[in-house]
Amino acid sequence: MSSHVYLAASGDLRLSANQKCWLAQKTMEDDLKRAFHRFKYEVRRAHPFRPEKGHGFIDSQRYGMDVFRQIPEDAPVIVAEAVWQYSHHVLAGLYHHRGPILTVANWSGEWPGLVGMLNLNACLTKAGVRYDTLWSEKFQDEYFLRGLEQWLSGNHVEHNASHVQSLGSNSISGLPCTVGQNVATEFVKEKAILGIFDEGCMGMYNAIIPDELLHPMGIFKERLSQSALFAAMKRVSDREAQSIRDWLDAKGMKFRTGQDDATELTNNQLLDQCRMYIAAVRIADEFGCAAIGIQYQQGLKDLAPASDLVEGLLNNVDRPPISGADGNRVLYRGQALPHFNEVDECAGVDALVTNRIWKKLNLDPETTLHDIRFGAQYNDEFVWVFEISGAAPPNHFVNGYRGASSERQPPMYFPLGGGTLKGISKPGEIVWSRIFVESNKLKADLGRGHVADLPAAEVERRWQSTTPQWPIMNAVLHGVNRDQLMARHKSNHIQVAYGKDAYSAELAMLAKAVAFRELGIEVNLCGCDIEQLSASTH
Repeated sequence: MSSHVYLAASGDLRLSANQKCWLAQKTMEDDLKRAFHRFKYEVRRAHPFRPEKGHGFIDSQRYGMDVFRQIPEDAPVIVAEAVWQYSHHVLAGLYHHRGPILTVANWSGEWPGLVGMLNLNACLTKAGVRYDTLWSEKFQDEYFLRGLEQWLSGNHVEHNASHVQSLGSNSISGLPCTVGQNVATEFVKEKAILGIFDEGCMGMYNAIIPDELLHPMGIFKERLSQSALFAAMKRVSDREAQSIRDWLDAKGMKFRTGQDDATELTNNQLLDQCRMYIAAVRIADEFGCAAIGIQYQQGLKDLAPASDLVEGLLNNVDRPPISGADGNRVLYRGQALPHFNEVDECAGVDALVTNRIWKKLNLDPETTLHDIRFGAQYNDEFVWVFEISGAAPPNHFVNGYRGASSERQPPMYFPLGGGTLKGISKPGEIVWSRIFVESNKLKADLGRGHVADLPAAEVERRWQSTTPQWPIMNAVLHGVNRDQLMARHKSNHIQVAYGKDAYSAELAMLAKAVAFRELGIEVNLCGCDIEQLSASTH
Protein backbone atom coordinates (compact mmCIF):
# COMPACT_ATOMS: atom_id res chain seq x y z
CA MET A 1 0.00 0.00 0.00
CA SER A 2 1.24 3.51 -0.80
CA SER A 3 2.21 5.99 1.91
CA HIS A 4 -0.94 8.02 1.45
CA VAL A 5 -4.68 7.36 1.27
CA TYR A 6 -7.53 9.34 -0.24
CA LEU A 7 -10.44 10.46 1.93
CA ALA A 8 -13.99 10.98 0.67
CA ALA A 9 -16.89 12.25 2.77
CA SER A 10 -20.44 11.64 1.59
CA GLY A 11 -22.98 14.07 2.97
CA ASP A 12 -26.64 14.95 2.92
CA LEU A 13 -28.50 16.39 -0.05
CA ARG A 14 -29.93 19.12 2.18
CA LEU A 15 -27.68 22.17 2.40
CA SER A 16 -28.73 23.11 5.94
CA ALA A 17 -27.79 19.66 7.26
CA ASN A 18 -24.39 19.71 5.57
CA GLN A 19 -23.59 23.16 6.92
CA LYS A 20 -24.65 22.35 10.47
CA CYS A 21 -22.75 19.05 10.54
CA TRP A 22 -19.55 20.20 8.86
CA LEU A 23 -17.65 21.06 12.05
CA ALA A 24 -18.26 17.57 13.46
CA GLN A 25 -17.00 16.06 10.20
CA LYS A 26 -13.90 18.27 10.24
CA THR A 27 -13.13 17.28 13.83
CA MET A 28 -13.43 13.60 12.96
CA GLU A 29 -11.16 13.96 9.93
CA ASP A 30 -8.50 15.68 12.03
CA ASP A 31 -8.63 12.78 14.51
CA LEU A 32 -8.36 10.30 11.64
CA LYS A 33 -5.33 12.07 10.20
CA ARG A 34 -3.54 11.74 13.54
CA ALA A 35 -4.38 8.03 13.67
CA PHE A 36 -3.03 7.43 10.17
CA HIS A 37 0.06 9.49 10.98
CA ARG A 38 0.92 6.99 13.73
CA PHE A 39 1.51 4.48 10.94
CA LYS A 40 3.32 7.06 8.78
CA TYR A 41 0.48 7.49 6.32
CA GLU A 42 -0.79 10.77 4.96
CA VAL A 43 -4.53 11.37 4.44
CA ARG A 44 -5.29 13.37 1.31
CA ARG A 45 -8.76 14.79 0.89
CA ALA A 46 -10.18 13.81 -2.50
CA HIS A 47 -12.41 16.89 -2.68
CA PRO A 48 -12.11 20.36 -1.16
CA PHE A 49 -14.05 22.41 1.34
CA ARG A 50 -16.31 24.64 -0.75
CA PRO A 51 -16.65 28.13 0.78
CA GLU A 52 -19.64 29.01 -1.37
CA LYS A 53 -21.57 26.12 0.20
CA GLY A 54 -20.07 26.26 3.67
CA HIS A 55 -19.09 22.58 3.79
CA GLY A 56 -16.80 19.97 2.27
CA PHE A 57 -19.21 17.07 1.68
CA ILE A 58 -20.01 15.22 -1.51
CA ASP A 59 -23.62 16.36 -1.80
CA SER A 60 -24.86 14.80 -5.04
CA GLN A 61 -24.40 11.69 -7.14
CA ARG A 62 -22.95 13.72 -10.02
CA TYR A 63 -20.39 15.42 -7.79
CA GLY A 64 -19.41 12.04 -6.36
CA MET A 65 -18.78 10.68 -9.84
CA ASP A 66 -16.61 13.69 -10.66
CA VAL A 67 -14.62 13.31 -7.42
CA PHE A 68 -13.87 9.62 -7.94
CA ARG A 69 -12.82 10.22 -11.54
CA GLN A 70 -9.82 12.11 -10.11
CA ILE A 71 -8.80 9.33 -7.70
CA PRO A 72 -6.37 6.71 -9.08
CA GLU A 73 -8.47 3.57 -9.48
CA ASP A 74 -6.11 1.36 -7.47
CA ALA A 75 -5.45 3.86 -4.65
CA PRO A 76 -6.56 3.12 -1.07
CA VAL A 77 -9.71 5.08 -0.20
CA ILE A 78 -11.38 5.76 3.12
CA VAL A 79 -14.96 6.99 3.29
CA ALA A 80 -15.19 8.89 6.57
CA GLU A 81 -18.61 9.61 8.05
CA ALA A 82 -19.52 11.72 11.07
CA VAL A 83 -23.03 12.43 9.79
CA TRP A 84 -26.06 10.89 8.13
CA GLN A 85 -25.27 10.65 4.43
CA TYR A 86 -26.82 9.61 1.12
CA SER A 87 -24.98 6.49 -0.02
CA HIS A 88 -25.68 6.96 -3.72
CA HIS A 89 -23.46 10.06 -3.65
CA VAL A 90 -20.41 7.77 -3.55
CA LEU A 91 -21.77 4.40 -4.67
CA ALA A 92 -20.96 4.92 -8.35
CA GLY A 93 -17.35 5.82 -7.62
CA LEU A 94 -16.85 2.99 -5.15
CA TYR A 95 -18.51 0.48 -7.48
CA HIS A 96 -15.79 0.89 -10.10
CA HIS A 97 -12.91 1.52 -7.71
CA ARG A 98 -10.27 -1.22 -7.74
CA GLY A 99 -8.21 -0.23 -4.72
CA PRO A 100 -8.83 -1.05 -1.04
CA ILE A 101 -11.89 0.63 0.52
CA LEU A 102 -12.33 1.36 4.22
CA THR A 103 -15.52 2.84 5.63
CA VAL A 104 -15.05 4.65 8.94
CA ALA A 105 -17.54 6.23 11.35
CA ASN A 106 -17.41 8.22 14.53
CA TRP A 107 -19.13 6.91 17.67
CA SER A 108 -21.52 9.66 18.67
CA GLY A 109 -25.19 10.03 19.43
CA GLU A 110 -25.34 13.66 18.40
CA TRP A 111 -23.54 13.23 15.08
CA PRO A 112 -24.87 9.99 13.52
CA GLY A 113 -21.91 8.91 11.41
CA LEU A 114 -22.37 5.30 12.49
CA VAL A 115 -25.92 5.41 11.07
CA GLY A 116 -24.64 6.73 7.76
CA MET A 117 -21.82 4.18 7.63
CA LEU A 118 -24.13 1.23 8.32
CA ASN A 119 -26.29 2.28 5.38
CA LEU A 120 -23.28 2.70 3.11
CA ASN A 121 -21.97 -0.73 4.13
CA ALA A 122 -25.33 -2.29 3.27
CA CYS A 123 -25.36 -0.56 -0.12
CA LEU A 124 -21.84 -1.78 -0.89
CA THR A 125 -22.82 -5.29 0.19
CA LYS A 126 -25.82 -5.32 -2.15
CA ALA A 127 -23.68 -3.93 -4.99
CA GLY A 128 -21.04 -6.64 -4.49
CA VAL A 129 -18.28 -4.15 -3.62
CA ARG A 130 -15.61 -5.47 -1.26
CA TYR A 131 -14.85 -3.15 1.65
CA ASP A 132 -13.58 -3.09 5.21
CA THR A 133 -15.12 -1.15 8.06
CA LEU A 134 -14.13 0.43 11.39
CA TRP A 135 -15.60 2.83 13.95
CA SER A 136 -14.34 4.68 16.99
CA GLU A 137 -15.10 7.48 19.41
CA LYS A 138 -11.66 9.10 19.44
CA PHE A 139 -9.73 6.90 16.96
CA GLN A 140 -7.18 6.03 19.62
CA ASP A 141 -8.55 2.77 21.04
CA GLU A 142 -6.87 -0.59 20.55
CA TYR A 143 -9.72 -2.11 18.51
CA PHE A 144 -9.64 0.67 15.94
CA LEU A 145 -5.85 0.93 15.73
CA ARG A 146 -5.41 -2.82 15.36
CA GLY A 147 -7.94 -2.90 12.53
CA LEU A 148 -6.39 0.13 10.87
CA GLU A 149 -2.95 -1.46 10.98
CA GLN A 150 -4.35 -4.61 9.34
CA TRP A 151 -5.89 -2.57 6.54
CA LEU A 152 -2.79 -0.45 5.96
CA SER A 153 -0.74 -3.66 5.77
CA GLY A 154 -2.83 -4.78 2.81
CA ASN A 155 -4.99 -7.23 4.76
CA HIS A 156 -8.71 -7.28 5.41
CA VAL A 157 -9.88 -6.12 8.82
CA GLU A 158 -10.85 -9.06 11.00
CA HIS A 159 -14.00 -8.89 13.12
CA ASN A 160 -15.41 -11.54 15.44
CA ALA A 161 -18.46 -13.14 13.79
CA SER A 162 -18.80 -16.08 16.17
CA HIS A 163 -22.29 -14.91 17.13
CA VAL A 164 -23.66 -15.76 13.65
CA GLN A 165 -25.11 -19.25 13.15
CA SER A 166 -26.69 -20.29 9.87
CA LEU A 167 -30.15 -21.81 10.21
CA GLY A 168 -29.50 -23.84 7.08
CA SER A 169 -31.35 -27.13 7.21
CA ASN A 170 -31.33 -27.28 11.02
CA SER A 171 -34.48 -28.99 12.20
CA ILE A 172 -37.03 -26.82 13.99
CA SER A 173 -40.10 -28.76 15.05
CA GLY A 174 -43.32 -28.25 16.92
CA LEU A 175 -45.36 -25.04 16.90
CA PRO A 176 -42.65 -22.75 15.44
CA CYS A 177 -42.28 -25.06 12.46
CA THR A 178 -46.02 -25.37 11.87
CA VAL A 179 -46.70 -21.64 12.16
CA GLY A 180 -43.72 -20.64 10.04
CA GLN A 181 -44.56 -23.07 7.26
CA ASN A 182 -48.24 -22.09 7.26
CA VAL A 183 -47.46 -18.38 6.98
CA ALA A 184 -45.02 -18.97 4.12
CA THR A 185 -47.56 -21.13 2.29
CA GLU A 186 -50.22 -18.43 2.70
CA PHE A 187 -47.98 -15.79 1.15
CA VAL A 188 -47.23 -17.91 -1.90
CA LYS A 189 -50.84 -18.99 -2.34
CA GLU A 190 -52.74 -15.81 -1.49
CA LYS A 191 -50.12 -13.19 -2.51
CA ALA A 192 -49.51 -9.81 -0.87
CA ILE A 193 -48.91 -6.29 -2.16
CA LEU A 194 -46.41 -3.76 -0.86
CA GLY A 195 -47.59 -0.24 -1.63
CA ILE A 196 -44.52 1.79 -2.58
CA PHE A 197 -45.04 5.56 -2.43
CA ASP A 198 -42.02 6.48 -4.59
CA GLU A 199 -39.17 4.00 -4.51
CA GLY A 200 -35.78 4.82 -3.03
CA CYS A 201 -35.31 7.25 -0.15
CA MET A 202 -32.22 9.33 0.66
CA GLY A 203 -29.88 7.21 -1.45
CA MET A 204 -30.74 3.95 0.34
CA TYR A 205 -30.00 1.61 -2.56
CA ASN A 206 -29.85 -1.25 -0.05
CA ALA A 207 -33.54 -0.77 0.82
CA ILE A 208 -34.80 -1.56 -2.70
CA ILE A 209 -35.54 -5.25 -3.26
CA PRO A 210 -35.39 -6.36 -6.91
CA ASP A 211 -38.82 -7.59 -8.03
CA GLU A 212 -37.46 -10.97 -9.09
CA LEU A 213 -36.42 -11.67 -5.49
CA LEU A 214 -39.89 -10.76 -4.17
CA HIS A 215 -42.09 -12.60 -6.64
CA PRO A 216 -41.17 -16.19 -5.65
CA MET A 217 -42.40 -15.35 -2.14
CA GLY A 218 -45.79 -14.24 -3.42
CA ILE A 219 -45.04 -10.58 -2.64
CA PHE A 220 -45.45 -7.93 -5.32
CA LYS A 221 -45.02 -4.16 -5.48
CA GLU A 222 -47.71 -1.62 -6.30
CA ARG A 223 -45.73 1.44 -7.32
CA LEU A 224 -47.69 4.41 -6.07
CA SER A 225 -46.97 8.12 -6.22
CA GLN A 226 -46.54 10.62 -3.43
CA SER A 227 -48.17 13.09 -5.80
CA ALA A 228 -51.32 10.95 -5.66
CA LEU A 229 -51.06 10.86 -1.87
CA PHE A 230 -50.79 14.65 -1.73
CA ALA A 231 -53.78 15.01 -4.07
CA ALA A 232 -55.81 12.60 -1.93
CA MET A 233 -54.96 14.66 1.16
CA LYS A 234 -56.60 17.67 -0.49
CA ARG A 235 -59.85 15.72 -0.80
CA VAL A 236 -60.05 15.05 2.96
CA SER A 237 -62.43 17.45 4.68
CA ASP A 238 -61.58 19.55 7.73
CA ARG A 239 -64.21 17.63 9.67
CA GLU A 240 -62.63 14.26 8.88
CA ALA A 241 -59.15 15.51 9.75
CA GLN A 242 -60.33 17.00 13.04
CA SER A 243 -61.99 13.70 14.00
CA ILE A 244 -58.55 12.02 13.98
CA ARG A 245 -57.09 14.70 16.23
CA ASP A 246 -60.09 14.41 18.57
CA TRP A 247 -59.63 10.63 18.77
CA LEU A 248 -55.97 11.05 19.74
CA ASP A 249 -56.81 13.72 22.32
CA ALA A 250 -59.38 11.39 23.86
CA LYS A 251 -56.71 8.69 24.14
CA GLY A 252 -54.58 11.02 26.24
CA MET A 253 -51.83 11.73 23.70
CA LYS A 254 -50.06 15.07 24.27
CA PHE A 255 -49.24 17.59 21.55
CA ARG A 256 -46.50 20.20 22.15
CA THR A 257 -47.91 22.97 19.97
CA GLY A 258 -47.12 26.62 19.33
CA GLN A 259 -47.85 29.39 16.83
CA ASP A 260 -44.68 29.65 14.71
CA ASP A 261 -44.85 27.26 11.74
CA ALA A 262 -41.13 27.66 11.07
CA THR A 263 -39.98 26.37 14.44
CA GLU A 264 -43.00 24.98 16.32
CA LEU A 265 -45.63 22.31 15.87
CA THR A 266 -48.92 23.96 14.97
CA ASN A 267 -52.49 22.72 14.83
CA ASN A 268 -52.60 23.26 11.07
CA GLN A 269 -49.57 20.99 10.62
CA LEU A 270 -51.28 18.32 12.70
CA LEU A 271 -54.49 18.55 10.68
CA ASP A 272 -52.50 18.07 7.48
CA GLN A 273 -50.92 14.98 9.04
CA CYS A 274 -54.40 13.71 9.89
CA ARG A 275 -55.37 14.24 6.25
CA MET A 276 -52.33 12.23 5.17
CA TYR A 277 -53.29 9.40 7.53
CA ILE A 278 -56.79 9.18 6.06
CA ALA A 279 -55.54 9.47 2.48
CA ALA A 280 -52.87 6.79 2.97
CA VAL A 281 -55.35 4.26 4.37
CA ARG A 282 -57.82 4.90 1.55
CA ILE A 283 -55.20 4.51 -1.16
CA ALA A 284 -53.87 1.34 0.49
CA ASP A 285 -57.39 -0.09 0.49
CA GLU A 286 -58.02 0.97 -3.10
CA PHE A 287 -55.00 -0.99 -4.32
CA GLY A 288 -55.37 -3.92 -1.91
CA CYS A 289 -52.07 -3.28 -0.13
CA ALA A 290 -51.02 -5.44 2.81
CA ALA A 291 -48.38 -2.89 3.85
CA ILE A 292 -47.24 0.51 2.61
CA GLY A 293 -44.13 2.68 2.68
CA ILE A 294 -44.03 6.46 2.27
CA GLN A 295 -40.73 7.99 1.18
CA TYR A 296 -41.40 11.58 2.35
CA GLN A 297 -37.74 12.65 1.99
CA GLN A 298 -37.23 14.08 -0.58
CA GLY A 299 -40.55 13.99 -2.39
CA LEU A 300 -43.12 15.33 0.09
CA LYS A 301 -40.94 17.45 2.36
CA ASP A 302 -41.56 20.61 0.32
CA LEU A 303 -45.32 20.03 0.10
CA ALA A 304 -46.58 18.67 3.40
CA PRO A 305 -45.68 18.17 7.05
CA ALA A 306 -43.81 15.03 8.05
CA SER A 307 -45.37 11.61 7.51
CA ASP A 308 -44.10 10.21 10.82
CA LEU A 309 -47.23 10.63 12.93
CA VAL A 310 -49.11 8.83 10.16
CA GLU A 311 -46.60 5.98 10.14
CA GLY A 312 -46.71 5.38 13.88
CA LEU A 313 -50.51 5.24 13.86
CA LEU A 314 -50.62 2.82 10.92
CA ASN A 315 -48.37 0.36 12.76
CA ASN A 316 -50.72 0.24 15.75
CA VAL A 317 -53.74 -2.06 16.02
CA ASP A 318 -55.59 0.47 18.19
CA ARG A 319 -55.73 3.51 15.92
CA PRO A 320 -58.29 6.02 14.64
CA PRO A 321 -60.84 4.20 12.43
CA ILE A 322 -61.00 5.26 8.78
CA SER A 323 -63.98 4.77 6.52
CA GLY A 324 -63.90 4.72 2.76
CA ALA A 325 -64.78 7.95 0.98
CA ASP A 326 -68.38 6.71 0.70
CA GLY A 327 -68.54 6.14 4.47
CA ASN A 328 -69.96 2.63 4.11
CA ARG A 329 -67.05 0.55 5.37
CA VAL A 330 -64.30 0.82 8.01
CA LEU A 331 -61.00 0.06 6.31
CA TYR A 332 -58.61 -2.47 7.87
CA ARG A 333 -60.91 -2.68 10.88
CA GLY A 334 -59.12 -3.81 14.04
CA GLN A 335 -55.81 -4.23 12.24
CA ALA A 336 -52.47 -2.54 11.98
CA LEU A 337 -51.58 -1.55 8.43
CA PRO A 338 -47.82 -2.17 8.55
CA HIS A 339 -45.82 0.82 7.38
CA PHE A 340 -42.14 0.68 6.48
CA ASN A 341 -40.41 3.96 7.26
CA GLU A 342 -38.43 5.65 4.47
CA VAL A 343 -39.98 3.12 2.06
CA ASP A 344 -37.41 0.52 3.20
CA GLU A 345 -38.67 -2.54 1.34
CA CYS A 346 -36.51 -4.94 3.36
CA ALA A 347 -38.27 -3.66 6.47
CA GLY A 348 -41.59 -3.91 4.62
CA VAL A 349 -41.23 -7.63 3.95
CA ASP A 350 -40.02 -8.15 7.52
CA ALA A 351 -42.96 -6.22 8.99
CA LEU A 352 -45.46 -8.11 6.86
CA VAL A 353 -44.12 -11.53 7.88
CA THR A 354 -43.83 -10.44 11.52
CA ASN A 355 -47.44 -9.24 11.54
CA ARG A 356 -48.71 -12.60 10.27
CA ILE A 357 -46.54 -14.72 12.58
CA TRP A 358 -47.32 -12.69 15.69
CA LYS A 359 -51.08 -12.79 15.07
CA LYS A 360 -51.06 -16.57 14.68
CA LEU A 361 -49.24 -16.83 18.01
CA ASN A 362 -51.70 -14.42 19.70
CA LEU A 363 -48.96 -11.87 20.29
CA ASP A 364 -49.29 -8.13 19.80
CA PRO A 365 -48.38 -7.70 16.10
CA GLU A 366 -47.12 -4.11 16.35
CA THR A 367 -43.67 -3.86 14.81
CA THR A 368 -41.41 -1.06 13.66
CA LEU A 369 -37.95 -0.39 12.40
CA HIS A 370 -35.53 1.83 14.30
CA ASP A 371 -32.23 3.42 13.41
CA ILE A 372 -29.26 1.93 15.22
CA ARG A 373 -28.42 5.35 16.54
CA PHE A 374 -25.89 4.90 19.35
CA GLY A 375 -25.07 2.76 22.35
CA ALA A 376 -23.24 2.90 25.66
CA GLN A 377 -22.56 0.82 28.72
CA TYR A 378 -25.02 1.20 31.58
CA ASN A 379 -24.04 -0.70 34.72
CA ASP A 380 -23.28 -4.24 33.51
CA GLU A 381 -25.12 -4.05 30.16
CA PHE A 382 -24.37 -2.45 26.81
CA VAL A 383 -27.60 -0.60 26.04
CA TRP A 384 -28.30 0.51 22.49
CA VAL A 385 -30.23 3.64 21.63
CA PHE A 386 -32.68 2.68 18.88
CA GLU A 387 -34.53 5.70 17.47
CA ILE A 388 -36.78 5.71 14.46
CA SER A 389 -36.80 9.12 12.81
CA GLY A 390 -40.17 10.22 14.08
CA ALA A 391 -42.75 7.63 15.07
CA ALA A 392 -43.24 4.20 16.60
CA PRO A 393 -46.50 2.38 17.44
CA PRO A 394 -47.95 3.55 20.78
CA ASN A 395 -48.39 -0.08 21.83
CA HIS A 396 -44.60 -0.18 22.21
CA PHE A 397 -44.57 2.70 24.70
CA VAL A 398 -44.81 2.83 28.44
CA ASN A 399 -48.50 3.71 29.06
CA GLY A 400 -49.40 3.51 25.37
CA TYR A 401 -51.09 6.63 24.01
CA ARG A 402 -51.04 8.26 27.44
CA GLY A 403 -47.27 7.91 27.43
CA ALA A 404 -47.01 9.30 23.90
CA SER A 405 -46.39 12.87 22.83
CA SER A 406 -45.95 14.73 19.57
CA GLU A 407 -43.22 17.33 19.02
CA ARG A 408 -42.21 19.28 15.96
CA GLN A 409 -39.73 17.57 13.70
CA PRO A 410 -36.34 19.37 13.56
CA PRO A 411 -36.51 22.24 11.02
CA MET A 412 -33.11 21.30 9.56
CA TYR A 413 -34.62 18.17 8.00
CA PHE A 414 -38.33 19.06 8.03
CA PRO A 415 -38.96 22.62 6.80
CA LEU A 416 -42.76 22.22 6.90
CA GLY A 417 -42.78 20.69 10.36
CA GLY A 418 -45.18 18.03 11.46
CA GLY A 419 -45.40 16.14 14.71
CA THR A 420 -43.61 13.00 15.79
CA LEU A 421 -45.09 10.10 17.76
CA LYS A 422 -42.69 9.98 20.66
CA GLY A 423 -42.50 7.71 23.68
CA ILE A 424 -40.25 5.47 25.75
CA SER A 425 -40.36 1.83 24.69
CA LYS A 426 -41.65 -0.35 27.51
CA PRO A 427 -39.41 -2.91 29.23
CA GLY A 428 -39.89 -6.38 27.79
CA GLU A 429 -38.59 -9.18 25.60
CA ILE A 430 -38.04 -8.46 21.91
CA VAL A 431 -37.11 -10.14 18.66
CA TRP A 432 -34.88 -8.14 16.32
CA SER A 433 -34.18 -8.79 12.66
CA ARG A 434 -32.95 -7.42 9.37
CA ILE A 435 -33.52 -8.61 5.81
CA PHE A 436 -30.85 -7.57 3.31
CA VAL A 437 -29.64 -8.26 -0.22
CA GLU A 438 -26.26 -9.90 -0.78
CA SER A 439 -24.97 -11.77 -3.83
CA ASN A 440 -28.37 -11.12 -5.45
CA LYS A 441 -30.07 -13.15 -2.72
CA LEU A 442 -32.32 -12.21 0.16
CA LYS A 443 -30.77 -12.95 3.53
CA ALA A 444 -31.88 -12.27 7.08
CA ASP A 445 -30.30 -11.97 10.51
CA LEU A 446 -32.50 -12.55 13.56
CA GLY A 447 -31.83 -12.41 17.27
CA ARG A 448 -33.24 -11.86 20.71
CA GLY A 449 -32.99 -9.05 23.19
CA HIS A 450 -34.81 -7.08 25.83
CA VAL A 451 -35.70 -3.46 26.41
CA ALA A 452 -33.98 -2.12 29.51
CA ASP A 453 -35.85 -0.23 32.21
CA LEU A 454 -33.50 2.73 32.64
CA PRO A 455 -33.95 5.54 35.17
CA ALA A 456 -35.74 8.60 33.82
CA ALA A 457 -32.60 10.72 34.10
CA GLU A 458 -30.59 8.27 32.00
CA VAL A 459 -33.30 8.08 29.34
CA GLU A 460 -33.39 11.87 29.18
CA ARG A 461 -29.60 12.03 28.92
CA ARG A 462 -29.70 9.63 25.97
CA TRP A 463 -32.49 11.61 24.33
CA GLN A 464 -30.61 14.88 24.70
CA SER A 465 -27.46 13.34 23.22
CA THR A 466 -29.37 12.15 20.14
CA THR A 467 -32.73 13.54 18.91
CA PRO A 468 -35.15 14.23 21.77
CA GLN A 469 -38.18 14.63 19.49
CA TRP A 470 -38.05 10.97 18.45
CA PRO A 471 -39.23 7.75 20.15
CA ILE A 472 -36.54 5.78 21.94
CA MET A 473 -35.91 2.11 22.62
CA ASN A 474 -33.15 1.25 25.10
CA ALA A 475 -32.28 -2.20 23.81
CA VAL A 476 -29.94 -4.93 24.98
CA LEU A 477 -29.13 -7.57 22.36
CA HIS A 478 -28.53 -11.06 23.69
CA GLY A 479 -25.27 -12.74 22.74
CA VAL A 480 -24.17 -9.93 20.41
CA ASN A 481 -21.75 -7.24 21.52
CA ARG A 482 -21.31 -3.75 20.10
CA ASP A 483 -18.52 -4.51 17.67
CA GLN A 484 -20.13 -7.72 16.43
CA LEU A 485 -23.33 -5.91 15.50
CA MET A 486 -21.48 -3.03 13.84
CA ALA A 487 -19.31 -5.37 11.77
CA ARG A 488 -22.13 -7.65 10.69
CA HIS A 489 -25.33 -5.60 10.42
CA LYS A 490 -26.33 -4.73 6.87
CA SER A 491 -28.42 -1.62 7.43
CA ASN A 492 -28.85 1.44 9.57
CA HIS A 493 -32.32 0.00 10.31
CA ILE A 494 -33.27 -2.81 12.67
CA GLN A 495 -36.75 -4.35 12.98
CA VAL A 496 -38.22 -5.04 16.43
CA ALA A 497 -41.34 -6.68 17.88
CA TYR A 498 -42.29 -7.68 21.43
CA GLY A 499 -43.08 -11.06 22.91
CA LYS A 500 -45.17 -11.51 26.05
CA ASP A 501 -42.17 -13.08 27.79
CA ALA A 502 -38.87 -14.77 26.93
CA TYR A 503 -40.52 -18.05 25.94
CA SER A 504 -43.03 -16.50 23.53
CA ALA A 505 -40.34 -14.26 22.03
CA GLU A 506 -38.11 -17.27 21.35
CA LEU A 507 -41.02 -19.19 19.86
CA ALA A 508 -41.93 -16.25 17.61
CA MET A 509 -38.33 -15.79 16.48
CA LEU A 510 -38.05 -19.44 15.46
CA ALA A 511 -41.41 -19.36 13.66
CA LYS A 512 -40.29 -16.26 11.79
CA ALA A 513 -36.97 -17.92 10.92
CA VAL A 514 -38.84 -20.92 9.50
CA ALA A 515 -41.16 -18.65 7.49
CA PHE A 516 -38.19 -16.77 6.05
CA ARG A 517 -36.45 -20.03 5.15
CA GLU A 518 -39.57 -21.45 3.50
CA LEU A 519 -39.86 -18.24 1.47
CA GLY A 520 -36.33 -18.74 0.14
CA ILE A 521 -34.47 -16.31 2.41
CA GLU A 522 -31.09 -17.41 3.79
CA VAL A 523 -31.42 -17.15 7.57
CA ASN A 524 -28.85 -16.59 10.31
CA LEU A 525 -29.62 -16.58 14.02
CA CYS A 526 -27.35 -14.21 15.93
CA GLY A 527 -26.30 -14.73 19.53
CA CYS A 528 -28.49 -17.85 19.79
CA ASP A 529 -27.97 -21.59 20.16
CA ILE A 530 -30.34 -23.06 17.56
CA GLU A 531 -30.46 -26.58 19.00
CA GLN A 532 -31.06 -25.34 22.53
CA LEU A 533 -33.77 -22.92 21.39
CA SER A 534 -35.52 -25.53 19.28
CA ALA A 535 -35.56 -27.99 22.16
CA SER A 536 -36.89 -25.43 24.65
CA THR A 537 -39.78 -24.34 22.40
CA HIS A 538 -40.78 -27.79 21.11
